Amino acid sequence: QVQLVESGGGLVQAGGSLRLSCAASGRTFSTYPMGWFRQAPGKEREFVAAISWSGGRTYYADSVKGRFTISKDRAKNTMYLQMNSLKPEDTAVYYCAADRRPYYSGSYYTPESIASWGQGTQVTVSS
Repeated sequence: QVQLVESGGGLVQAGGSLRLSCAASGRTFSTYPMGWFRQAPGKEREFVAAISWSGGRTYYADSVKGRFTISKDRAKNTMYLQMNSLKPEDTAVYYCAADRRPYYSGSYYTPESIASWGQGTQVTVSS
């Protein structure tokens, strides 16, 4: 069973920055793509960003493109989401996710393609 543990959420003013971390166990990190989703109150969980199993490709939702950067450190089995120029509409619970498709490098990610979720971390952006 893959375990994903997130950290780094919090309260920040609009225009500020936060970095989320996701520590992963097992061989997931070197075999499966990973990503971040978020869920705001009353809304469905939505895709934010993903990184391919090799780390060579990254994908972003249009709403965060140019502001967020996803990366991973294989030596530490940790994935990151650097969030800059935060907006109040970025307020949500952010979830680390491990995809179920080994060696997948494509751009299509949905909650249905996820095999394991982290516990979630709250990000609140005040105006």
